[in-house]
Amino acid sequence: MTEAIDLKSGMVFVKDGKLIKVLESNHHKPGKGNTVMQMKLYDIRSGANVTTTMRPSEKVEIAIMDRKKATYLYTQDDTAYFMDSDSYEQYELPTSSIEHELKFMLPNVPVEIEFYGDEVIGLELPGSVELKVTETQPAVKGGTVAGGGKPATLETGLVVTVPDFVKDGETILVTTDTGTYKGRAQK
Repeated sequence: MTEAIDLKSGMVFVKDGKLIKVLESNHHKPGKGNTVMQMKLYDIRSGANVTTTMRPSEKVEIAIMDRKKATYLYTQDDTAYFMDSDSYEQYELPTSSIEHELKFMLPNVPVEIEFYGDEVIGLELPGSVELKVTETQPAVKGGTVAGGGKPATLETGLVVTVPDFVKDGETILVTTDTGTYKGRAQK
């Protein structure tokens, strides 16, 4: 058991028989009254997003998660397919439960599949991934003085802000937790 004040983004807990993933957790002190935790939560089994408040001292049971190394294979219709790196067993996840993660995945990307008992409930991406820039504006002479960057569309459809020197066809590193440019990929 842990208190609501200790819940962070990405943690999973059990409440009323439901598996709940924390999307956002903010400590909020209204002008009058007690401090509350404003939370955006995701019901893993139903796919529902919920915004709620909890008392900071409210107790919740953290879900014990197991992880297995796997490789992303492909997506078909509304299902993403993965293969266990050791046993070659295949796992399926509904794309609606991993929409954010799919923006960073190409076939053969290594991931960790998360289990609650025998139930596949999610995945964890590596800290950063290499993706190719498919479309961006050409560099403007003297444009680096402003230093604001420019939008770039990547091969997965993700749009990130990149420095002005990045060109179409370059491979860059993108952090998976924030979706931001990290640097050029090593050749």
